[in-house]
Amino acid sequence: MVKSAPSLTLSFFFLFGITTLNFTPSFSEAPEKVVDSQERPVSSAAKYYLLPFFPGPEGGAITLGQAENSACPVAVLQPTDETDPGLAVKFGTGGTSSGDIFTETPLDVAFVDKPSCASSFNWVVVSDDFPGIWVGIGGEGDHPGKKVVPGKFIVQKFGLGYKLVFCFDSSDSSTCYGIGRHDDVQERRLVLNNEPFEFSIINGS
Repeated sequence: MVKSAPSLTLSFFFLFGITTLNFTPSFSEAPEKVVDSQERPVSSAAKYYLLPFFPGPEGGAITLGQAENSACPVAVLQPTDETDPGLAVKFGTGGTSSGDIFTETPLDVAFVDKPSCASSFNWVVVSDDFPGIWVGIGGEGDHPGKKVVPGKFIVQKFGLGYKLVFCFDSSDSSTCYGIGRHDDVQERRLVLNNEPFEFSIINGS
């Protein structure tokens, strides 16, 4: 089980001019291989779909949509339509020669395909006036007037499946926060909050 500490307000957010929010940090356990829904090791060489662990009303696979004031779909969303196949992702890490992906290990997440209007496939974390620091793609140029916050994603065991956390670039190794969902006009946007999104990993190769 992932241990947690009492909720606290991070002064770290002030360093980036980010609205201060309350979160519960996640603390790491021993790394283990991430496996897909068929219990096969997840590899940086393959592509995958991230679906709710419990199918049905939980909705479809992770995809992209538009954020407010953006004509380009640069917000990472979880659609409410359970039949939505979503978009494939790849995991990248500078770790093992085998290409296996491990829990509790910093990694990059990127979509296999991207809209032509976006500069990058890579997932990033964005801060603006939306109620929650949210997950998008691209770089500063794709999010004018917003802050792209430096850090890394980590996969952790959660319930019967997995969750993603985001770890800020900071000297404090405990500044890692779960990624959940927030209802938006464009489906459910992935945000940093205290209610992580439990997902399974479906091999799409």
